[in-house]
Amino acid sequence: MGLLLKPIYIVYRILSGLRHWTQRRLSPAGIGVVLAFLATGLLGLDTDNTVAYQGFTLLLSLLLVAACFSWRFRGRFSVTRTLPKFGTVGQPFHYNVQLKNLTDKPQAGLVLLENITDPRPKYAEWCAILLAEQRQSRSFRVSHQPIRFDFSVATLSDVPLPALPPRSEAEVQVALTPARRGVLRFTGSTLARSDPLGLFRSFIKLKQPQSLLVLPKRYALPPLAAPGAMKYQQGGVALASSIGQSDEFVSLRDYRHGDPLRHIHWRSWAKTDRPVVKEFEDEFFVRHALVLDTFIGNPLSELFEEAVSVAASFACTLQTQESLLDLLFVGPESYCFTAGRGVAHGDQMLEILASVKPCQEHPFSTLEHLVLEHVNLVSGCVCILLAWDTPRHQFVRKLRELGIPVRVFVIAPRGAQDKVSPGPMQDEPQNFHVLEIGRVEQDLARLNPNSEVEKRVALR
Repeated sequence: MGLLLKPIYIVYRILSGLRHWTQRRLSPAGIGVVLAFLATGLLGLDTDNTVAYQGFTLLLSLLLVAACFSWRFRGRFSVTRTLPKFGTVGQPFHYNVQLKNLTDKPQAGLVLLENITDPRPKYAEWCAILLAEQRQSRSFRVSHQPIRFDFSVATLSDVPLPALPPRSEAEVQVALTPARRGVLRFTGSTLARSDPLGLFRSFIKLKQPQSLLVLPKRYALPPLAAPGAMKYQQGGVALASSIGQSDEFVSLRDYRHGDPLRHIHWRSWAKTDRPVVKEFEDEFFVRHALVLDTFIGNPLSELFEEAVSVAASFACTLQTQESLLDLLFVGPESYCFTAGRGVAHGDQMLEILASVKPCQEHPFSTLEHLVLEHVNLVSGCVCILLAWDTPRHQFVRKLRELGIPVRVFVIAPRGAQDKVSPGPMQDEPQNFHVLEIGRVEQDLARLNPNSEVEKRVALR
């Protein structure tokens, strides 16, 4: 199988690279001339019965003249790009680019093109996508979708530049729409100018490496009652806003073995001639676990991207309450990140989710062990799962047997929403939700039919 996939991958790289080169190097008129050139070349093979060879000769002459003129573009320029700190998948934004003409000649007819690192997957990732597609096709699912070979990370428009007098500069605005979360890396900018015939474009490449973090798409959630109630947290408020015990001072008492030295009340020790420490009030508050399922074979799975978007939506919503939020997931290692009540901000949680990748090195039981080790600290769990199979049934059942309130969200393929049964959540259907691809926003809005979110979605 590997011997067959390698040549296919090489052909894919060649064809995709040729397509990218053609779209950049040729103008729309140039593409039309090339297509006509190829057509007349095929039709002109029979010179006795057709005169298409005459058109072939003319078009070839035009392409050669245009290619020769395209080599005459010379100049020195500098470019400065001003990027925002974050972008969001699917939401267009604008940023400014300052361009300076460093020559003593005026420059006109320029077009600015932005250069982004090659978005095409590596061979191993490409193979994983194909294998995931084959497994899905063998399952005979009604919701089967064709494999996606469009790996673009952003949509960028070409920006025409105003005429630049000698030693002058201009500022233009570039529109960008991120298509994939993660780090979007710019390698530089390209200045293009068409030849006099308007067929070919000649380039001057300017190095200006920069990066932009693209956050996952987020949905507006209605007001939800998160599972669980207040629970004792050792360390109290200090767990969220400082190091040590709670900041709520209660009284003084004699020192006991094991008390932190920083809690010693030195003035009282000086007066009584024995060690005295400050005692603080224990604190009770809500602490949620946001469990993200990362176990899926396809690195570019639409199910996984929607799961990350739902997790990001909950991360933004739950942090507005007086509670802590623990994000738990498995990648190359097991991770637990805490936010809320001064520990971390929502932007930091979104930055983490922007870089989450599917886990293919470990089984689902790794996530189960991580959550069960953490379960004594939390008031309730919000589980976002990519499937609803036996291992996930057992995971949810164990949480409920330990007395942890659970709210389950299963991301389902298109057309599979009605085929997913609650399983171990059958006695609590209000805490079991199936979010179907393509209808995630509507399904989330229906969690609270009386909310403003549901009304806004219904009006669309």
